[in-house]
Amino acid sequence: MFAFGFSNIPHVTYFYIFLCLVYIMTVVGNVLLLSVIFLVKTLHTPKYMIVFNLALADLCGSTALIPKLFETFLFDRTDIVYEDCLSYMFFVLFFIDVQAWTLVTMAYDRFIAICFPLRYHSIVTKPAIVAMLLLVWVVLLTIRALTVGTIDRLSFCGSLALQSFFCDPGLILYLACNLTSLDVILSYVVFITSICLPPVLISLTYVCIAIALSRIASRKERLKALKTCTSHLILVAICFLPFFGSNIASVTSPFDRNARIINVTLAHIVPPLLNPILYSLKTEEVLNSMKKLCKNSSWISSFCETTYR
Repeated sequence: MFAFGFSNIPHVTYFYIFLCLVYIMTVVGNVLLLSVIFLVKTLHTPKYMIVFNLALADLCGSTALIPKLFETFLFDRTDIVYEDCLSYMFFVLFFIDVQAWTLVTMAYDRFIAICFPLRYHSIVTKPAIVAMLLLVWVVLLTIRALTVGTIDRLSFCGSLALQSFFCDPGLILYLACNLTSLDVILSYVVFITSICLPPVLISLTYVCIAIALSRIASRKERLKALKTCTSHLILVAICFLPFFGSNIASVTSPFDRNARIINVTLAHIVPPLLNPILYSLKTEEVLNSMKKLCKNSSWISSFCETTYR
């Protein structure tokens, strides 16, 4: 199996440096956010359990994707063992799916908080969120495992070259010569669960939120309630808009292969970089928790003094 990287692109070294910096910042940001949520007991709430899950998925997804990108791009390793290709595809797509459905869980949290504020603490409980997140992991793990299992049974009569940096299941199915109805059904299931349902469910929750906010008489109260959704809306835009934009562009107009690779790569690596920033630098609870940790940890107190000075 061959997965091609860039060809005849000037100054590509700068993109490799950018990838390296993004990966380092992604790891640092998400590990920091995971550590703060884990260590500070006041953050052991349903909301931050969801944030913890998103940071974990971001960290694992970036680690599954970016080091392999370096191997493909920097060392021109276009060949990959078929089994390794399937493993690479499974982990990258699985964690992308977990990210998307974690955003759906966040939307559910905001929906209950705004539409049913008096019942929020009785509905959005720790056991309920644990059950939802566990269900997300189990269902997505099962779907992706079944997908990879069916692809592993395929035969290829011609070329084994993928015009992509990534083991894209759609391209692999296109190259296969013994597709069955099960493969087609599973591809539709994956398309619905991974691409269609998350943005549709998030949109529906915000339609309900907008209706609930329209019934609030005070403009100040509406803005206050809407402000609690700002970080989540930015996360949704960051995660879904680049993906849909690159796919629409590739369908509606001729798209240079190098440009497509850069576009898709950015759509995969930028959200995990920005997610922890939105839930640390923009969230007063997390910032205050970080300051408390700094005060209680003498070995990093000097660093924190310079950071928050």
